[in-house]
Amino acid sequence: MPRGRYAPSPTGAQHLGNARTALAAWARARSDGSTFVLRVEDLDRPRTVPAAVTGNLDELRWLGLDWDEGPDVGGPFGPYLQSRREERYARALARLREEGRTFACWLSRKDLRELSSAPHGATAVYGERERAASARAEAAKRAQGKEPAIRLRMPDTTERWDDGLAGRCEVDVGSDVGDLVLRRADGAWAYQLAVVVDDAAMAIEEVVRGDDLLPSAAAQRVLHRLLGGSPPSYAHLPLLHGPDGERLAKRRGEHTLGALREAGVAPERVVGLLAWSLGHVERPEPLTARSLADAFDLGSVPRHPVVLDDVALDWLHGGAGPDGPPTAPGPALDTPGTAR
Repeated sequence: MPRGRYAPSPTGAQHLGNARTALAAWARARSDGSTFVLRVEDLDRPRTVPAAVTGNLDELRWLGLDWDEGPDVGGPFGPYLQSRREERYARALARLREEGRTFACWLSRKDLRELSSAPHGATAVYGERERAASARAEAAKRAQGKEPAIRLRMPDTTERWDDGLAGRCEVDVGSDVGDLVLRRADGAWAYQLAVVVDDAAMAIEEVVRGDDLLPSAAAQRVLHRLLGGSPPSYAHLPLLHGPDGERLAKRRGEHTLGALREAGVAPERVVGLLAWSLGHVERPEPLTARSLADAFDLGSVPRHPVVLDDVALDWLHGGAGPDGPPTAPGPALDTPGTAR
């Protein structure tokens, strides 16, 4: 049976954008009888909110989602909390190190920003220049008692694949992605390594997620093969934006499922609005998650970011909604952010 997943980071409450991605991933799996896996990505300890680990699961259940495997229901590929899977990441790193694919990076984020010639101090793709600067800095960093990060030396190759929503993708990983951090200088495991190890170990075959992670797909495809596996198929969902055109974000604490629930908004109204944003219905109408899954089709999803304007949000809270035939959700004012 095919296997899909949703993997929230418990850094706060799930907002409408998170819920839309979860709903799309869940509906895609349920529409054809796939196994659906819930994995909690709680490796970022400074940002993890302990209450959100179980709170996010409660929010998704309130929306009408369920899962076949997860931290609260178990399953054959557990544990389903990344914080309890660190020995697997250590084994993967050891394999890459033994094959000569890794190196120590002595440059801090500040060093990289100063070295970069990218606009506004952005970090450039990590390549030959950065490796040389790291080698020059090693002695001084050691004398200061610093520890290095461990990076993957990215092979010189081009990744090509067909994304379920973004279409044909082609990325030169050497020049466009660069050498990846696998373990940070503070000993924390990097997202890119953890997600690849876990998707492979849990036999995930299809990943539906936000297109802010589209830039990560090429690097993750490379890592899958270097670790002896095959990458899953991907469908990267254009993001949901608020009335101001900015994408919804946890740090802004807006439109969270918890707040909507406390305000008395019915979950069917949330699902109905999100189903409209996914192109499933022509105008918002109350729907259950199950009714969405029964007829869900990725082909209906808009290929651009979707704005929830004031009229749509008013409908969510019980207003009349748009008059007359609805228009397709319009494009947002900015583009999705870069991936982790």
